[in-house]
Amino acid sequence: MKKTLIAILAILATIQATAQVTVEAKLDSVIILIGDQTGIDLSVTMKEGETAQFPTFNPRQEITPGVEVLETTDCDTTHLDNGMVRLSRKYTITSFDDTLYYIPPLTVKVGGKDYTSKNLALKVLTVEVDTLHPNQFFPPKAVQENPFLWEEWAKPFWLSLLVLLLAAVAYYLYVRLKDNKPIVSKIRIIRKMLPHQKAMKEIERIKAEGIGQTGDQKLYYTRLTDTLRTYMQERFGINAMEMTSGEIIEQLKQVEDQSKFDELRQLLETADLVKFAKYSTMLNESDRDMASVVEFIQTTKKEDMPTIEKIKPNLTESDLRNKRARVVLKTAVVATTIAAAALLAWVGWTLWNLLGI
Repeated sequence: MKKTLIAILAILATIQATAQVTVEAKLDSVIILIGDQTGIDLSVTMKEGETAQFPTFNPRQEITPGVEVLETTDCDTTHLDNGMVRLSRKYTITSFDDTLYYIPPLTVKVGGKDYTSKNLALKVLTVEVDTLHPNQFFPPKAVQENPFLWEEWAKPFWLSLLVLLLAAVAYYLYVRLKDNKPIVSKIRIIRKMLPHQKAMKEIERIKAEGIGQTGDQKLYYTRLTDTLRTYMQERFGINAMEMTSGEIIEQLKQVEDQSKFDELRQLLETADLVKFAKYSTMLNESDRDMASVVEFIQTTKKEDMPTIEKIKPNLTESDLRNKRARVVLKTAVVATTIAAAALLAWVGWTLWNLLGI
């Protein structure tokens, strides 16, 4: 019983090992003309690590009577899943007799055992020959070279030179354009604070720095009156920074109620005395003067003034000439590049037709 069981297991192992090896053979074309060639693809699938021995044929050796082997390719390896591998080789065959050939199975040896493929069939057809008119048969014609005609190649040749010239000109103009720095001529749009907002912000800064409490009255009144003059210049459009105190009052009388200028006149006169006559004021006077400035700003402020300012660049005549030159260079570079590309496409198309590609 034990010997029988061992024999059954051995048979099963042999069947399983045999089932894991498969040999396939197929023809590229099952029908050819006399003298034509076709290929036999022979492949074997087996476990990776095993060795396979394919059949070998010498050049012009017959694989079956009437069918010759012309060439054998090297073995090609393809790795599969589950540890399997496929080896394949191609045999180029031909035949010079018109008949149906039976190609016997091809044998591949794997692990010392022979495995065979299925048999194949090859049909070889003959070329019909008109034997009644033998004089109409001519030998094959030799390969003829087309005559070289300069007239056909002259235009592409000269246009190719023109393409090179245009490319050189385009590159030169590009270098000139790159060296010629652009002129900024765009209008800038900036947002700005309203005059009373800017003035009140400066007054808050003066308060935070405590200039009026340090005893430096000249600096205090200089900062205070400069803030006031800047506000009046932006609010009323007068050149307050370059005008005397009297001139400022006279200008403001034309646009505002005179009752608003009594304390303002006193402030400006006090500031002139402090800055130019070394006049000293009391602490409460400096606070009062600042309050007068704040009150003047609050009573004369205008909320609907524009907060967006357009700044146009001031271009010189040289800048305008440079700008026009850049426009001309850009146009020339683009036009030259387009012309060169168009000519190059035409030359390529012409050569394509001449060479018969």
